[in-house]
This record gives sequence, C-alpha cells and structure tokens, in this order.
Amino acid sequence: MKLSSLLVSPVTLAVACMLLVWGFWSTPLYDLDEGAFTEATREMMETGNYVSIYLNGEPRHDKPILIYWLQAASAQLFGLNEFSLRLPSVLASLAWVLALVAFGRRFVDRETGLIAGLILCLSLYVGLIARAAVADALLNLFLALSLFEIYRYSQQPDRATQLRIFAWMGLGFLTKGPVAVLLPFLVSGLFYLSYARWREWLSAVFYWPGLLLFVAIVLPWHVAVYLDTGWAFFQGFYLKHNVQRYSGAMEGHGGGAYYYVLVAPLVVMPFAAWLIALLGKLGRVMEDPLDRYFWIAFLVVLGIFSFSGTKLPHYLLYGMTGIILLMARYRGELRGAWLHVLPGLSLLGLFCCLPWLFDYLAQQTERLYEKTLFLEGVQAFGGATQIVLVILALLALAAGLLRIAVWQRMVLIGFVQSLAVAFIVLPNVMAVLQDGPRAAALFAREQGKSLVFHRVYQPSVSVYARQVIPRGEPQPGQWVYTRVDKLDEFLAQPSAYRKEVVFSQGVARLVAIREPLGETR
Repeated sequence: MKLSSLLVSPVTLAVACMLLVWGFWSTPLYDLDEGAFTEATREMMETGNYVSIYLNGEPRHDKPILIYWLQAASAQLFGLNEFSLRLPSVLASLAWVLALVAFGRRFVDRETGLIAGLILCLSLYVGLIARAAVADALLNLFLALSLFEIYRYSQQPDRATQLRIFAWMGLGFLTKGPVAVLLPFLVSGLFYLSYARWREWLSAVFYWPGLLLFVAIVLPWHVAVYLDTGWAFFQGFYLKHNVQRYSGAMEGHGGGAYYYVLVAPLVVMPFAAWLIALLGKLGRVMEDPLDRYFWIAFLVVLGIFSFSGTKLPHYLLYGMTGIILLMARYRGELRGAWLHVLPGLSLLGLFCCLPWLFDYLAQQTERLYEKTLFLEGVQAFGGATQIVLVILALLALAAGLLRIAVWQRMVLIGFVQSLAVAFIVLPNVMAVLQDGPRAAALFAREQGKSLVFHRVYQPSVSVYARQVIPRGEPQPGQWVYTRVDKLDEFLAQPSAYRKEVVFSQGVARLVAIREPLGETR
C-alpha cells in the first residue's frame, strides 16, 4: 500500500485519535483550571446541589452548568478520578474530529475529510485541551457543529438542519455562555450578507421553532439557578466573566493586538508553516463559498479576541476548525519542503534540549519554588528520557527527508510530535508540577486529616483529599498544606502549637499541628 493511501485510511485516523487522548487517565489534575472545575464538580456531588456551582465552599460563577453535569455523571459511573473527570472532554474531542471528517467528506471529498481529521488530532494545542477536565473541548465541539450546520443550511435549507443549529447553540450556551451564540450569529450574518442574502438570514435567525428549542435548552437551568441564588450568578458570570473579561485582562491573561497572530502557528504545531501558506489562498474567498465561509469564521474570531482584554491561546481554536479543513483541501499546493517541516523539527529539537534549558533556568532564578521545579525538570527529562526524545527527533528528521509530498512529511512529523507529547513530554511536565500536590493530598486523606491552605491555593489538592480546604489559622490535629517556598516562613511564625513537617515531595509540603506547647510568656 502506498504511503499516501495509508495516511488517508480510517485506521490511520484511529491511531491519531488514540494519540490525541492517550494517557488522559494517568496524569494528575493540574492547577488552577482543572483543579477548579473538578473540585466544583466534587462539591456538587457531595452537597447534592446540581443547580448552583460552588468552589471551596464559595459560589463559582466562571462558567455555566453543562460541563459540571457531564463530569458529575461520569464520576457517578466510574468513580471520582482522572479518568472520569476528563472523559467528557475526551469524548467531545473525538466527536469534534469525527464531525470535521464527516463534514469534509460531504462538502469536499473523502480524503480531504480524513486529512483534516489528522491535522486536528495531531495539532499541539488540540491535544492539550482534549485531555483536560475543562469546558473548552466541549465548547469547540458545539461551535464546530453549529458552524457546520449553518453552512449546510446555506447550501440546502431544511427544517431539521435549522433545528440542529439552535440545539447546538443552546448546548454551547450551557457550556460557556454567549460566545456559543455570538460567533455563529456574526459568521452566518457576514456570510449571507456577502451574497446579498440578508433576507434569508433574517428569516433563518427568527425561525420561531428554533428559538423555542434554544430557550427550552437554556432557560430551565437559568430559572433554577435564579431561584437558588438570586442574581448572583448573572452578575458574576455575565457581567464579570464576560463583560469585564473582554474589557480588561483577568488573572494576568493579557496580550497585545498581535497576540493571536503570533499564537496561531503554535496552536497548530507542527503545521505552522502549512497554516501560513494557506494565507496565499485568501484571494479565493470570492470564488468558493466554502473558503469564504471558513475564512469569515476565522477572521471573526481573530478580530473579536484580538481586541479582548483577556487573551488565552485556546480562544483562537473557536475559528480554526474550518481553516484546518481548508489546509487539507489545498494540501497539494504546498511548496518548499524544508520551510514547512522546520517548525515541527524545531519543536522536537526543543524537547531534546529541555534538561539543559531547565538547568540554565534553575541557575538564573533565586526563587525557591521555580528553582525546585526546574531541577525536578532536569531529572525528569534527562538520561534515558532525553535519549528517547533525540531518537524521536531523528525519526522526524528522516520523515522530512522522504521523497514524498510535503503534506505527507508534515503529517508524519505530526505523528512523531504526538508520540513525544503523549508518552514523554506531557506526563513528565505534569509529574513535575503535580505529583507532589497529588501525593500530599492522598496521604492526608489516607491519614484522615483535615487540611488548611497556607499562602497557596491549589484546588486539585481538595479533589484528591476529598475535602473543602479553608485558608486560615490551623488548629491542633489539622495539617497545613503549603509550598516549599512558603514553608520556612510558616514554621517561623510564633505559635502556641508544635509544628512538624510530615510530608515532602516536589514542591508540596504538609505540616502537622501538634499538641499545645504550654503557656508562653
């Protein structure tokens, strides 16, 4: 079988899908995002309140309810663990890939659909959110389905398709709010307007059965959360986490107007040069409706989020699904093999250099927390691990030297990159960051100890310890969870109680608060 035929086979796509989510069950939950989502889910299950969202005993208004319901349902079936908490994101990501393949097969051809699925599976940032117990994979699925159905309807209107559009937008709204409606609304409006079909668009937008379906999906929970907590969620989510998040940088996630122009190539690594090459096809947007539609979608997302005060790389993915299909569509026009394979080879080369990079960074910082992580990184990525990464980089280099089409070389490098990320890079990074906190929480849970945070906040510790962990003055019999850089300061604080370090791993420390020392003078 020729390589070109092998790369566009369902078996190859299945392998790519496996690499997309491999190991999601084994790496520890990361802070803050995964920890916050999953601890809120744990507290939902513990309290039995499936209407309002709480984190560490306090109301959480960051996101609507759907992802928490799905995580809770999964945890009820499979127990509260990494597998169950991440399963909704994994299934959403796989459905996202299959939806893209099916759409590409329907509106371009079978091979293009399969290759688009490969690109999506093997793109760096897609693999990261696919394994994460957060709302992003689910939102990307519903956005992609909404946009696919809108294009399908524009080419061949029918009521079933129209109803599905409203259903996907309603589910997206329950996942992450107004963005799930705003983007399809703007993209479809601009697309129809570009063909002077605005009357058709208005008729489709105000289709009353669809509007009723949307309301039936979205309204019941909003009514329930209002009856439970009043206006608190509406003020917290719609005003703070939508209006304020757009108008100003939140949680330090800022960036300039060119942030996403710079981030876009990284999001789809190792296909950065392929994405850039697609810019040369912009001239065809007036010729082909499919090209026009997905370029409008991409530019709408790029424009909206470039002017947002809060910027995160995964926001760009909202407009990338269709662009990936166009990349696959014009794969045969790629020229300049080395220019296209160089980004992927460079990233793999960086992976090989991680022990040296971490060692250099450890020498440059005086901060104990960062120095501890960097030194752990040196150990994690040195020795045999570094040798394996070098072998993978050489394998990718060999793929780049093959006398085959440029896109085929890039897909092969994508497979090598995904192998490196799934089996080496991601597990080791997560181990360095989170093995200590997970082990500390499990140890405290095994010993039946109540925890108190000292100058840290890591909600994943609450998930593993199965308890809401307050911040404040500890009492005798409690244990204090803190970081290595906060330990000496805590031990030096005057106290009527004896303090004893009972756990130390990575950056995590547990300090037992023992019996009183007696009267102090």
